[in-house]
Amino acid sequence: MRSSHSPPPAALNGHDLVLRYGRTPVVHGVSLTLEPGRATALVGPNGSGKSTLLRSLARLHQVDGGRVTLGGGSGSGGPERAVSLLSGREFAREVTLFSQSRPAPQGLTVAEVVAFGRHPYRRGFSGLSAADRAAVAYAMDATGVRDMAARAAGELSGGEMQRVWLAACLAQNTGVVLLDEPTNHLDLRYQIETLDLVRDLVQDHGIAVGIVLHDLDHAARVADILVLMRSGRVHATGPPADVLTAKNIGEVYDIRVEAGVDPRTGRVRIDPVGRHPAPNTSTSSSSDREEEDPS
Repeated sequence: MRSSHSPPPAALNGHDLVLRYGRTPVVHGVSLTLEPGRATALVGPNGSGKSTLLRSLARLHQVDGGRVTLGGGSGSGGPERAVSLLSGREFAREVTLFSQSRPAPQGLTVAEVVAFGRHPYRRGFSGLSAADRAAVAYAMDATGVRDMAARAAGELSGGEMQRVWLAACLAQNTGVVLLDEPTNHLDLRYQIETLDLVRDLVQDHGIAVGIVLHDLDHAARVADILVLMRSGRVHATGPPADVLTAKNIGEVYDIRVEAGVDPRTGRVRIDPVGRHPAPNTSTSSSSDREEEDPS
């Protein structure tokens, strides 16, 4: 169900994208669409081009071939428009990026940091409007940081700061949210809470989410669609259970894995097979043998 605070639905599209660093191509003719109310996760080994692809959708990496557009299709933000023709302010009202490393601003409260998300709607040095204040309050409630509103941002833990930056993304009130490894450097609790917040954006607000993740279990947990990349090309795309097969993962990561769907949870489970068994395996086997041999 869409909230009354939800932005208009929008789709963000990459058409036959060719991306380079200098003269070296790193993405080769990749196409994808981020659809409203769906999370699309980009996964793959280091150097596969997934973060570069996301940055190109955010207009932070030059497109050497192809194009990036907004909208197009039924319920996807109106007629298709080239993002290169939008001003920075116009683009920021439709797409927001959660980057890998965002430091905790010094000398600002949590509420003031969340208010950064309203920058595309403000003129000059004008204060917050009633609409801005309502958006900030709603974003803090949705991300569970309202009780921290008056705290100094510089005093927060890494996990708490992640939630604050996610609140700023929600306050920006865009139809598309891009996240580059948002669970990086977080402990287990905050990793899962961050993934839950991403699902909230999709399910409660109808937002189109594009997210880069290293952890395949996290990707399977949060994504409706997976894009598995290898050497700058799409190796496989589709629902997590169709993409995260032992064959696909083995081909892309060059490692043997066991993969399947947990019948209890319905989630994809991935178990990389290394050269050694779990350390406690031989110990327990030895104990079992001792119990079985009374001599």
